[in-house]
Amino acid sequence: MTNRHPFPLRWNDNDQYGHMNNTVYYEAMDSAVNTWMMRRAGLDPAGDVIGLARASSCEFLAPASFPEVLEVDIAVARLGTTSITWDLAILREGGPGRAAPLALGRFTHVFVDRAGRRPVPVPAPVRAAVEAELRIGEAV
Repeated sequence: MTNRHPFPLRWNDNDQYGHMNNTVYYEAMDSAVNTWMMRRAGLDPAGDVIGLARASSCEFLAPASFPEVLEVDIAVARLGTTSITWDLAILREGGPGRAAPLALGRFTHVFVDRAGRRPVPVPAPVRAAVEAELRIGEAV
């Protein structure tokens, strides 16, 4: 199963070269993953267990610029005991049939207790939603 989240570009997302700045790709991926966890998996960002970014990477393949609308395709590369490594693809709206991914990225979130910041198991609702709704493997 796939899960896509829209990411409409804003005027200020363009850099001086006239295309989306590299940091905006990370914003798109981070926003898509956290929105998915809150809406589909019931993660409460004010709760006792939170997901902290442990690592991230992005391979930039093609430019985009305002006023395009992009989509972030979410899959899971690895579902661990205390962490999830998200496998992400940024596409033009309506992709992949329209074009190849603009970027491929990964984020690893480690789940920790808010107070002590020590790793805890991936919350059961998050694990269940990942297993039920997302591909475990590569995005797009």
